[in-house]
Amino acid sequence: MDEVTLVKTRLQAGIWEGELHVPEAVGALPEIEVTYLDQPVQGHTLSEDAEREGVWFFRFAVPTELLNDGVQTFVFSDRESGRVLNSLTLMAGDVLAEDIRAEMDLLRQELDMLKRAFRRHCIETGSN
Repeated sequence: MDEVTLVKTRLQAGIWEGELHVPEAVGALPEIEVTYLDQPVQGHTLSEDAEREGVWFFRFAVPTELLNDGVQTFVFSDRESGRVLNSLTLMAGDVLAEDIRAEMDLLRQELDMLKRAFRRHCIETGSN
């Protein structure tokens, strides 16, 4: 496989982190461009992994001013070829109201509340 790849490692504290793998056959390090709504976004860094040849650490600080209700997608691509290497999609606010994951989270919270109330009821009726 002689292709540059960008593999996500984690998203923590608003920073998307990944590893950029650049095979020796590729040669030059690609210039990564981050875009949002087809507009370039700043806030990313690239640093070489001293222990692994051809591996670079990529970090992108998600700009808080771009976080809004709805779905936001940031695209990481090779500036020269335009090839998409990876992306980050965030959902927030009202768009989640009908999302099944949000519904599941609400159901879990309600179930926890019912369990606490049931346990409290059992303790109260058991001591009478």
